[in-house]
Amino acid sequence: MDKILNIFLTIPAILIAFTFHEYAHAKVADMLGDNTPKFEGRLTLNPIAHIDPMGFLMILLFRFGWTKPVRTNPSAYKNYYKDDLKVSIAGICANLVVAIVFSILFGIFVRFAFNVLPESYYSVISLMISNIIAINISFAVFNLLPIPGLDGFKILEDLMPKKFNKIGDKLYRYQMLILLGIIFFGGFIISVPVNFLYGKAIKLASIVFTMF
Repeated sequence: MDKILNIFLTIPAILIAFTFHEYAHAKVADMLGDNTPKFEGRLTLNPIAHIDPMGFLMILLFRFGWTKPVRTNPSAYKNYYKDDLKVSIAGICANLVVAIVFSILFGIFVRFAFNVLPESYYSVISLMISNIIAINISFAVFNLLPIPGLDGFKILEDLMPKKFNKIGDKLYRYQMLILLGIIFFGGFIISVPVNFLYGKAIKLASIVFTMF
């Protein structure tokens, strides 16, 4: 029963992580002169616009998954590589900001709700907030991986010489196999930075708790 409840309470966390990640890509691209995300309906906080069903299922089951990518037109940017880099890192930054905000809210919630709410309500809300923090951190770290289809690979393309693009084109053919391989077998690698950042987030919540 607890496992089912945890899965159910993970859904809001996934929706928040997916939505803010892709909205950040779309918003930054739009600010830099690319109207493609706006025309395709991606400049929105409606989760439905950003969900990839398979990616949603993967993150629900394994804590690592993907969204529907925001299509952009880098030729619309004034500075192709610098602006494209800004768009690429926007989603990761958005997830980390969300994790920080909810860490602060977590500290405030625990401080004022612990002796006020019934234990069952307190436990459910605490679990929901901690899931939001964990999923956003996991999604940020996962997207930093230099794998075709993820932001980390796009960042590499923007920073590396043009010759790297030829290698990238070959790797893109196997991007789904690589992604699934990382999800099923690479969790222990990703878990190290995720656990480290989650620990820092909880420490931030503790600091906020002591401020009131």
